[in-house]
Amino acid sequence: MADLYSVAARIGPGVRRFGSPLLRLAAGAVVLWFLGRQVGAAPFENGLRAVTWQAVAVAGTLTLATSVCCAWRWRVVARALGVDIGLPAAVGAYYRSLFLNSVLPGGVLGDVNRAVTHGRRAGDVVRGLRAVAWERLWGQVVQAVLTAGVLLTLPSPVRPALPYVLAGAAGAAGCAALLVRRAARHGRPRLARAARAVSDDLRRGLLAPDVWPQLTVASVLVVVGHTVTFVIAARVAGCTAPLGELTALLMIIQTAAVIPLSVGGWGLREGAAAWVFAAAGLGAAAGVTVSTLYAVLMLVAVVPGAGLLLGDAVRHRRDQRQPAQSRRPDPAPRALEAVRD
Repeated sequence: MADLYSVAARIGPGVRRFGSPLLRLAAGAVVLWFLGRQVGAAPFENGLRAVTWQAVAVAGTLTLATSVCCAWRWRVVARALGVDIGLPAAVGAYYRSLFLNSVLPGGVLGDVNRAVTHGRRAGDVVRGLRAVAWERLWGQVVQAVLTAGVLLTLPSPVRPALPYVLAGAAGAAGCAALLVRRAARHGRPRLARAARAVSDDLRRGLLAPDVWPQLTVASVLVVVGHTVTFVIAARVAGCTAPLGELTALLMIIQTAAVIPLSVGGWGLREGAAAWVFAAAGLGAAAGVTVSTLYAVLMLVAVVPGAGLLLGDAVRHRRDQRQPAQSRRPDPAPRALEAVRD
């Protein structure tokens, strides 16, 4: 675990794009503290009590399916960038990263570990980092587009303001594209290299005719899988809202949960759930209960990642012992000398 933190520290700005880890941890803690003041501990307790083995089994199955889709998306990106990885290895690495994201502060250290480990094995850590960054970004963009489509179609508390939000997002994306293009041509050497790398990754890799459709299909399947898991958690927790309205609310929560301001995934997700459920007239406490149950189901579903990490640690320790044992002097010659004396 210490190695993971040292790797994150060496990566620097890429990991700290949302502020320092301590700041992200503090933000999640503040949200949880505020929720505790507003709704008390009962909604969290109700979420824990609502866990059933049937819900755990379904969540585990859906998480396996979405993890395979995520690993497929990562493999397609990695192959496009020249750092290929096999699908079984990608699935295992993804389970490891999901578990670490669920238990470590900030919610991104698992992805950092996945990127660095794959980059080292492929012989190019920078490309390994870029592959994971593009894979996550593509998924988040597809999720945002699907969420916008759902919110424009189905009733939700944010529907009246959504056109303005979308216009602002489109304007920001256009400005970012112009800045990247300008930096690639006239920016400082380091900034220009980064901008050219982004442009090359997109033009020669991700936007290739045989690449972007796979990435989009995989991302859509991931969003559908997570949404279905959230709907199941809501129903098990006793939420009786119409399916269309519930889907819109849950997709807002998922979009908020992408922002890594959390304590092991807890914080912003529960705050968003409380807000959207209260705005929809379902009660903030109900939102917290649903979010808590979903968080527990997802944590149990990614436990296989803990088993893989434990196996890695055992193998690493065994590999460290073997060279030491091979350097030990053979006791047989000493025993023969003692007999001769």
